[in-house]
Amino acid sequence: MSTTAFDDASSVAVANLLSLKGRRAVITGGGQGLGKAIAMRIAEAGADVVIADLNEDLARQAAVDISERYSAGALGLGMDVTDSLSVSRAAAAAVAEFGGIDIWVNNAGIFPSMPVLQTPDCTWDDVFAVNTRGVFNGSREAARHMNAQGSGGAIINIISTAGFTGTAPGLSAYVGSKHAVQGMTKQMALEFAPMGIRVLGVAPTFVPTEGNMAAARLAGGYSQDMPVMTKSLIGRLGTPDDIARVVLFCASDLATIMTGSTLLADAGQTI
Repeated sequence: MSTTAFDDASSVAVANLLSLKGRRAVITGGGQGLGKAIAMRIAEAGADVVIADLNEDLARQAAVDISERYSAGALGLGMDVTDSLSVSRAAAAAVAEFGGIDIWVNNAGIFPSMPVLQTPDCTWDDVFAVNTRGVFNGSREAARHMNAQGSGGAIINIISTAGFTGTAPGLSAYVGSKHAVQGMTKQMALEFAPMGIRVLGVAPTFVPTEGNMAAARLAGGYSQDMPVMTKSLIGRLGTPDDIARVVLFCASDLATIMTGSTLLADAGQTI
């Protein structure tokens, strides 16, 4: 298979390897929580960012927050990752605003908790529509633009430790969707390498975001004694920024040799 040669960055200074100055990034589900933390770090590294979220008000406010803190450009807009037309419109808006797309982070996801025997077809379909088809829609659209630009890029899929192992009861649809995304990450890396596009996954452990805390309350309440809280080997619970820094590494030229891998950002949880 003919493959585009990625640049050898051996002689590049670390500060320049980490810099995203001049690049354009799209972060799905970026209006709050983990997505917003990722957008913040990518903007701090110098990239212009598009915050795409089903909740357009949250996306716009996140863009304002980033614009006030960093010199990078920021655009917030509404996008439904399950709707390929909505995804393509958001990508077109990103290109119109900033001139192209170099980084795409598939972060949007849902995780309703329901025992298998009580899970209706519609719940299963909803989880896979957002968590799996949403990643496919975003990756396909990103790769189309990156390929047309001829300059390659990086696609990062937020997967979860649920892509490696079973997790709490009631999350069969979620676990299945995340295992699927880990496989897609490998396959898309194969297909997109000739275009100069790297595809990586990041698999976080539980971190206290708005969505995760709401899910924990529904499951019986947040507690430091919850099993997911006690498996950390780093002496504390992870934070959204812990995960955002791993995503920043994946997006940067520090990770040029990496594609098709999924990095466990799990505080040792899956050992």
